[in-house]
Amino acid sequence: MRKLINFFLVFAAFNFLFLGNSFAESTQSVLFIGDSLTAGYGVNKEDSFPQVIQTRLRSEGYKIKVLNGSISGSTSASALSRIRWYSKANPKVLILALGANDGLRGVKVEATKNNLQKAIDFAKSKGMKVLLAGMMLPPNYGKEYTSQFKKMYSQLSKSNSLPTIPFLLEGVAGEKDLNIEDGIHPNEKGHKKMAENVYPHLKALL
Repeated sequence: MRKLINFFLVFAAFNFLFLGNSFAESTQSVLFIGDSLTAGYGVNKEDSFPQVIQTRLRSEGYKIKVLNGSISGSTSASALSRIRWYSKANPKVLILALGANDGLRGVKVEATKNNLQKAIDFAKSKGMKVLLAGMMLPPNYGKEYTSQFKKMYSQLSKSNSLPTIPFLLEGVAGEKDLNIEDGIHPNEKGHKKMAENVYPHLKALL
């Protein structure tokens, strides 16, 4: 009888470990690398658009885990080091949403482009699918600079054959009721709109 009990205990433990590992292996990690817009500055973590997307996908039966490696105030210069760090978790998809702070600081477009290219190259070398989120700058930064900045994303998309969200803040930027008091960072409603902007592009990669 004791041997039989021990057998069932071992069998149960084996199945627990097996099923647990199977679940982990079937779960796709999705990595977001961005700045304050993606980090969710000004809202609760669960209201940031990456978390809103995770909740929606899980409700539809997708087994995904969001890794948010976004840092407020960050530029494209830190993209590669952050992706390298998070690559340990073996993410299947990378949403790269950087460049806004580069533009606001007047960083040369070519420098930003090179930083993003290095990040894309590394992500691809690790087998990640990359979704590039584009940004736009206010017109007061000069027509030539803002034009080059906007083209940078389409150029990266074309040269790397990447799906791209033309403008992450489409329908949010400049909308008073969708941003917090600073008029720059989205509120809860704004993050829901950003989630809508990203969702179909991300879902196509899962």
